[in-house]
Amino acid sequence: MLNVETLHPSHLAPADIALWRDMAAAEPAFANPLLGPDFTQAVGRVREDARVAVIQRDGETLGFLPHHRRPGRLARAIGSPLSDYHGIVSRPDPGFTAEEVLRAADLGVFRYTGLIDPFGLFGQPAQGVEAQSGFVIAPEGSAEDHLEVVRAASPKKIKNYRRLDHKLDREVGAVRLVAADTSRQAFDQLLAWKREQLQRTGMHDFLRPAWTTGLLTDLFQRQTGDFQGLMINLYAGDELVAGHFGVRLGSVYHPWIASTNPAFGAWSPGQIFFLRAIAAMPELGLSRYDLGPGHDHYKRAYAFTQTPVQSGAVMAASVAGLMASSVESAWNLAGAGGNGMVARLRRRMDVINSVELTMGGQVRGLVDAVASQSRRRVGAHEAG
Repeated sequence: MLNVETLHPSHLAPADIALWRDMAAAEPAFANPLLGPDFTQAVGRVREDARVAVIQRDGETLGFLPHHRRPGRLARAIGSPLSDYHGIVSRPDPGFTAEEVLRAADLGVFRYTGLIDPFGLFGQPAQGVEAQSGFVIAPEGSAEDHLEVVRAASPKKIKNYRRLDHKLDREVGAVRLVAADTSRQAFDQLLAWKREQLQRTGMHDFLRPAWTTGLLTDLFQRQTGDFQGLMINLYAGDELVAGHFGVRLGSVYHPWIASTNPAFGAWSPGQIFFLRAIAAMPELGLSRYDLGPGHDHYKRAYAFTQTPVQSGAVMAASVAGLMASSVESAWNLAGAGGNGMVARLRRRMDVINSVELTMGGQVRGLVDAVASQSRRRVGAHEAG
């Protein structure tokens, strides 16, 4: 009989943590810092509702499902929306399904946006499934060979980016990449630029709640060990021009924050950053620079390795699961499974409800969403 013990991450036994790490290390699909116990424990330090479903049968631990337990027996991915990858970490053929785990954990539904499921434990969810790809820079040869492939695919663009690199060096100051950059001032500046970008583009400000900034700050301060925060920044002289901040586990880096200095937009600082960051991967001990899913208009140019992920929901075979299934069906009938207005609204509400833990925060998020839509409509009308 399947048994699930649900714990706060801080209560995990050392043996479970070691087993979880071994399971993640044994499967290439789990080769990301977000899928191990260290990230879950970091989220647990800033979120009381963080949980780990420790999946067992006959006294043997078979796998782990980190999640947030939200009202209505709803489970969300641990650290969502920062959890670009998530799922059940186990060995191959563990002998259970996701539906069985949810039922044993007294959960009705698990909503996911970046599901990694190499062993097919989630099957083929019938409602609202969306296939995506995560983009990974993983040079098969040298970093120089990888950059040569990038250049060959877009010779005019890369020639222009290198020209802008030299121009920036000549007109502003010596261009240099700093990694790991431990400057707290630079860290705060990257977050400030990201918040300005989110406001300007009408996206939800996921950095507004205390828990997200608390998590990023905690990881920034963790600068030793196999699991740590990593900030890579591009400077021209003393001017911070662009940078990434995220988390690394061994040789795998997963950035969350990608920011550029608005004053240097004419130099295409984000493109200069990528070319220099890829060249620096060997020196930094990085084999994979995981950019995550989405925004493939710029990721495809540098990341040739893709990780299949899914968005959707899985329901328990229980009364709570049936109730959740009815809600999902209503959304899908309204058009949440496509790319229209209802689908965009559903995705926006998912982000808001994931990151905002209070009713006040959720209401403010919805007000901001409506306001940003209005601004876009006005802008489109004026442009027409």
